Amino acid sequence: MKKPVLMYSCLRKSVLMYSCLRKTILLSSFLFMFSCLTSCVDEDEFPDTPMGNFEALWKIIDEHYCFLDYKRQEYGLDWQQAHDKYAQRINGNMSKEQLFEVLAGLLSELRDGHVNLTAAHDMARYWQWYESYPANYNDSLQRVYLGTDYRISSGMQYKILDDNIGYIRYESFNNSVGSGNLTEVLNYFMLCRGLIIDIRSNGGGDLTNAEKIASRFTNERVLVGYIQHKTGPGHSDFSDMEPRYLDPAASLRWQKPVIVLTNRHVFSAANEFAMYMKALPTARLIGDITGGGAGMPFSSSLPNGWVVRFSAVPLYDAKRQPSEFGVIPDLYVAMRDEHFKRGKDTIIEVARKLLSK
Repeated sequence: MKKPVLMYSCLRKSVLMYSCLRKTILLSSFLFMFSCLTSCVDEDEFPDTPMGNFEALWKIIDEHYCFLDYKRQEYGLDWQQAHDKYAQRINGNMSKEQLFEVLAGLLSELRDGHVNLTAAHDMARYWQWYESYPANYNDSLQRVYLGTDYRISSGMQYKILDDNIGYIRYESFNNSVGSGNLTEVLNYFMLCRGLIIDIRSNGGGDLTNAEKIASRFTNERVLVGYIQHKTGPGHSDFSDMEPRYLDPAASLRWQKPVIVLTNRHVFSAANEFAMYMKALPTARLIGDITGGGAGMPFSSSLPNGWVVRFSAVPLYDAKRQPSEFGVIPDLYVAMRDEHFKRGKDTIIEVARKLLSK
């Protein structure tokens, strides 16, 4: 018999969708999490049977997932009720595919894009967090604005638009950003009236990249959010909220207005970047609400070797509110068909008008 074991190799990129906060926060966070989670893992062992794997999965989430109370308040999630509902579908003769389907259904009750179940034959994921929202992004239109003479640096594609507005397209926070690269990019835009950073459909990556970029848009230390740690197996067993600050970069910083473009596909580290920028006085968010993903993910294994990844550490905005379901833009703007037919991106055009003023 095997017991569910929390895998602290989750510091690897394959486990952490966005790998770290500031180094000081990381050290204290993970030392704290390690001591808490190891003391919270129950010593009860579960057999490698359909019911044993089901019970192991349910208990891992019950004791370590960080949003159970919050989601109970938001949409009435009852995790015990979910257990009773899906346990009825377990039988000892079911195939691994049937078991996987039941376990995936159980996890879908969490409505969390950071929650995945991985087996050799498949990976369960929750995509409904964005499927009912309009795309509000079109790659073909975005290419019209970049043309073929744009520059590329650290994953950023950028150019000066014909109205002297700077435009940066950043597709993934997995693209490492160097300090020297950021300085060169901002220097290039020095005479522009304003700057657009387009992170639409950015699914996240390394949170340190989000912090590096955001730090170029403030001249003083800014409170951008809070973090908590799980302290026990109870759904409400958390430490006090600890503040998270964004410090100004020591290098060149942008002093003019900046607009960040968002849509529902902005998730995880990109969601955090949107939250950072919204806290800054010179920045505005326009577009659609982001996709959320405000919990730092960890992983654990089931008796049969399947791996579940889940949100274990909750992050909050500067008002102590969770952004698990997304960051609300300062101005909602949707793509319009009449603009699309003329080769125009409504959200980019609104940003240009705002910066031109």
